[in-house]
Amino acid sequence: MRLVASLALIAGLVLGSPAARAQQPSFIIFFQLWSAAIDDQAQDVVAKAADWVKSHHTRNVKVIGFADPTGSRKANVLLSELRAQVVVDGLTAAGVAPTAIRQVGSGSVEFAGSAQEARRVEIRVGK
Repeated sequence: MRLVASLALIAGLVLGSPAARAQQPSFIIFFQLWSAAIDDQAQDVVAKAADWVKSHHTRNVKVIGFADPTGSRKANVLLSELRAQVVVDGLTAAGVAPTAIRQVGSGSVEFAGSAQEARRVEIRVGK
């Protein structure tokens, strides 16, 4: 089973009231080791995020790329930036205004369970 297929749409990760959580979902895409490829399921998550952003007229979208600690710091920063960029490209292709998006490549992060948790991009949307 491909790990990329383990996509999760996480709504309500933002702390606060239930109403705030309903208005500020996060969308998460997981990647294979040393990959920034987006498959069909990942594209569906990007499309859902873009639809949400457009339907709520959101002007605050943060796309954060992460990598697991395997490899050098420089390589992980570049990979996290590349992962974030492919998601930004998908959002803009789906009609999200580039001016609404802030992209961040965080490099490597430690993970609690599997390394898969660290190989991700989070799309955080605000008001």
